[in-house]
Amino acid sequence: MSTETRWLTPREQRAWRAYLRATRLVEVALDRDLAVHGTQLSEYEVISMLSEAPGGRVRMSNLADIVVQSRSRITHTAARLEKRGLVRREACVDDRRGVELVLTDDGRAAIEEMARRHVDSVRANLIDILSPEEFIALGDSLRKVRDALAIEGQAGDAD
Repeated sequence: MSTETRWLTPREQRAWRAYLRATRLVEVALDRDLAVHGTQLSEYEVISMLSEAPGGRVRMSNLADIVVQSRSRITHTAARLEKRGLVRREACVDDRRGVELVLTDDGRAAIEEMARRHVDSVRANLIDILSPEEFIALGDSLRKVRDALAIEGQAGDAD
């Protein structure tokens, strides 16, 4: 293994900085657009994943892996959503030691209300800025990165 640092070329540096700023700006825009619903992107992602899961329920540790949040952070996110009546915590059906996060009827209604605004925001702040070919290439490239970095349970779960 080489001990010499492979510094970024000027072109790589520009691309890296563009990636950092663009991803942060997209997240800020998506958060801003969900704020009218009193929801953050990280909260939306959790209830969205629950809405797509069988029975609207996912084990908390699996959900943390899927949305790439630490277990303590997913616990805090779940607590905020629970206070608003969007989710509830229950013992796992198949393993009473674990805890599942379950989407409530109010949570399902909320995600249905927020989904249109969120999709419009994703389109306006990312998809429609790129050509269809560029967007597909971006997704293909980021899947490679995700698969290389993801720990067990993360890669592919949110495709």
